[in-house]
Amino acid sequence: MAKLKVVSTRKLHPGMRIGQAVKDKAGRAMIESGAYLDDIQIEYLLSHGIGAISIREDNDPDEIEVSEEAERVIEKERKDDRLKVTLREDVKKRVGEGVQYLFHSTDSKGFVEATHNVSDELEKAILKNNAVALDISKLKVSDEYTFKHSVDVATMAMIIGKKYGLSSEEIHEIGIAGLLHDVGKSKIPLEVLNKPGKLTDEEFFLMKHHSLYGYNILTETGSFSKAILSGVLQHHEKMNGKGYPLAVTGDKIHKFARIIAVSDVFDALVTERPYKAAFPLRDAVEMIMSMTDDLDMASMKSFLASMILYPVDSFVKLSNGEYCKVVENNSEYLLRPKVVEVKTGKVYDLSNDLKCASLVIIG
Repeated sequence: MAKLKVVSTRKLHPGMRIGQAVKDKAGRAMIESGAYLDDIQIEYLLSHGIGAISIREDNDPDEIEVSEEAERVIEKERKDDRLKVTLREDVKKRVGEGVQYLFHSTDSKGFVEATHNVSDELEKAILKNNAVALDISKLKVSDEYTFKHSVDVATMAMIIGKKYGLSSEEIHEIGIAGLLHDVGKSKIPLEVLNKPGKLTDEEFFLMKHHSLYGYNILTETGSFSKAILSGVLQHHEKMNGKGYPLAVTGDKIHKFARIIAVSDVFDALVTERPYKAAFPLRDAVEMIMSMTDDLDMASMKSFLASMILYPVDSFVKLSNGEYCKVVENNSEYLLRPKVVEVKTGKVYDLSNDLKCASLVIIG
């Protein structure tokens, strides 16, 4: 169990790690427990009059002394991360509420217009600074799983799609498909959808129909492209034909569905649910990398090349017990950045130096 200490909001700085979730008046987590603070989150805390929060001592940069020699090496070796997506808290809130409205209003006349409005806001926030990467530790929109999950999946799908080579129009459309990929769950009884234990065979059979329900909901509007419909219908298909609802294989699965599938699986792995604990980010990435029979390799590679797991300036612990600061990420090796040991200034290039082959980041 990590040790916690209360820190004045005015003394916070980027890189500190939240010990307990910060919630709004409605009880929604605006900053999740375990998240690493950035400037935008600190600004949010100050603007909302939050005087102090709990910080994890085991990952507090103030507790890790960096020697002068290490500082010199860090300054020499440090390279900024690629431009990253930054979603302001107010944007996250509006988009999350927008998706919630969509799931509750599938039969309304304004459903299609509302869908485009929500998608447009998310798209502008994601693409406004030509971002090409995403810090996956920051993908938290709300405590409500279905809506948070939908926004997270849409966000990842758009960034992955950009790396994949989708056109601007396709990136817009895959954003819509990502937001609505689980809209069919609005037709699943809540006692099944939110069941804390294992589903019965009958309940699982019903749950597996949500992608078909979503496809039918969107088809009936007559307002969504074939690509969007395919992304919603096929996002649980697997490359080996063991998915659902059609059990199709390979090229018969639309590229939107292949990209959304990677995003969907990853976000499900790292999100806590009543029936399972969340996997650590590193473990989830390794699980994605192992799913070569299920997931499309091109989509998987685009995912790995678009995500940042250990942002530059964050502190990590190596398997040799040494604490280091991240100074450079390699887009081809998500799990293996270049780091500098905080006492000696020794450089570990985990992705390019064969002498580091046995070293891994453990915390």
